[in-house]
Parts: sequence; structure tokens; C-alpha cells
Amino acid sequence: MEKIKLGISTCLLGEKVRYDGGHKWDHYLTDTLGQYVEYIPVCPEVECGLGVPREPFRLVGESNSPHLVTFRTNHDHTERMIQWAKRKITELKRENLCGFIFKSGSPSSGMERVKVYDENGIPAKKGVGIFARIFMEHFPLLPVEDEGRLNDPKIRENFVEHIFTLKRWRETGEGLQNLIAFHTQHKLLILSHSPKHDQMMGRLVAWAKEIPWKDLYKEYERLLLEALSLKTTAKKNANVLQHVMGYFKGQLSADEKKELREIIDLYRQGTVPLIVPITLLNHYVRKYDQPCLKDQYYLHPHPVELQLRNHV
Repeated sequence: MEKIKLGISTCLLGEKVRYDGGHKWDHYLTDTLGQYVEYIPVCPEVECGLGVPREPFRLVGESNSPHLVTFRTNHDHTERMIQWAKRKITELKRENLCGFIFKSGSPSSGMERVKVYDENGIPAKKGVGIFARIFMEHFPLLPVEDEGRLNDPKIRENFVEHIFTLKRWRETGEGLQNLIAFHTQHKLLILSHSPKHDQMMGRLVAWAKEIPWKDLYKEYERLLLEALSLKTTAKKNANVLQHVMGYFKGQLSADEKKELREIIDLYRQGTVPLIVPITLLNHYVRKYDQPCLKDQYYLHPHPVELQLRNHV
């Protein structure tokens, strides 16, 4: 797989582009995830022509349509930022991004809970950065996060799984057989996010010959990204693990079945992380040469070096 293209707020890469001439270097993003990702850096303030250092900005007004104004002199740069953002979106469309990592709290790039000041100067964390809002409106199903939320192991795992799956989908060749192969390999992963979408996508694939290819591709991608945007849970994962266990019903010994059930229960209770039952199941896949599970991305959705399933 080629590296995954992600947009990112430039300051998170260690570039000194912030209003005070500093940066917000995130070493996980550059040193760990960066091994698998090609970042497309974006700094709205600098790219729309503002210098470094510069007077800081804040959002003022209504939370759903705030103005971007300088903190002390109260200069309004809203229209300047909006016009730049629209041009930037056109540019980013050509990059075929698989997602974006925003700077938390930024009045231009914050994806949620950005401070918006009312007429009395009182802030409320109800806003979205000007550029982030325009980006998400143009790419509503593209996975996005900010570096603050990515400190949550569950959110981080979901985001990384999302971008790796989207990259594999983008690399799937045209044609019904390729779509069927992709769906077969990702069925359990989709099920872990949304049993409802798993059923819908299964029906779509079953009727695939009756649907024009372009319509089929577009609808399948929509359902895939919708499914992946829904978080996995211990309950949903445990149900998938038990489903996987069913593939070995004629092969596992009584003791092996008992051990696997106990480990799945321990995971469901939050005693052990997901990597424990997954490792055992991968062992059984190799031991019993289970062909139906060898290519299931649920059992290896992203590089093990990222250690994303090691938390409870």
C-alpha cells in the first residue's frame, strides 16, 4: 500500500507558523503514524496572507456563523478566510485525501468546541473553525479528527482504522469482482462498526448486477464511510469475536473453545484489551489453516506496530 494522504494543520508537524511564532509539534503524528502517512500541511492564517508572528484571532458572534476577528484590534478577516478556504478546497480535491487532522481549539482549524465570544466577550465552546467548517461541509464523509481527540485510544483506533480502510477501498480496481472481494475481506470489520450497515451493504452487493457500476460504487462507498464513522464497542466486538469462533466449531478442542470463550468474556468485561482475543484467533487461523479468515481485515486492520488494540 502506498502511503495514506492526510491533510493536517501545519503547526502539528513542528512548523513555526502559529500566531506567536511557535508550533504544536505532535510526535505521535510525525514519528509513529507518519511512517504510514503522507501529510499535506495546511495553515489557513499563513496561506491566506497573514504573517508570523501576528495578532491572535478569535471567533465572535453566533456559534453557527461566527466572525473571525483579531483579538485586540477587532479587525474582521472572515471574508478573507472564507474566500481563501474555498480556493483551498478546490486544490485539496486533487490530492484525493483520506482524511484530515485539525488543530484543536483553533478559530480557523478547530473541528469542534472552539470558543465563540458573545457581544459581552463571554466565550462558549460551541464553535467550529472557519476553514474546518468549510472543509467538513465539502467532504462530509471523510474521516476527520483533531490532535487532542486523538489522545483518546478508542478515537485514535477508530480514526486509523477508518483511513486505512478508505485507502484500501480507493485502491480497489473497478469491476464487480473487485468490489465483491473487498466486501468479503471487510465484512467482519464492517460488522464490528454497524450490523445495520453490514446488512445493507450485503444486500447491495447481492443486487450488484442490476445496478449501473458508477451508482453501485458511489452507494457502496457512502455506506462504507457511514459504517466506519460509527464507533466500535466492546459489545459489538464481542459479537464479532463469537461469530469468528463459529468458523472453528469443528476444529477447536473442548479446552480451546472454553479458553476462547473465557477470553472473549474477559474482553467484554473490560479486563483484557481487544488484542488478546484477536491474537488467539489469529493463532487458530494459522494453526487450522482457516481459508475464510486468512484475508479478513478485522483480524489485522492496520500495522501491529501502531499498537492500537492494546488498550482495554
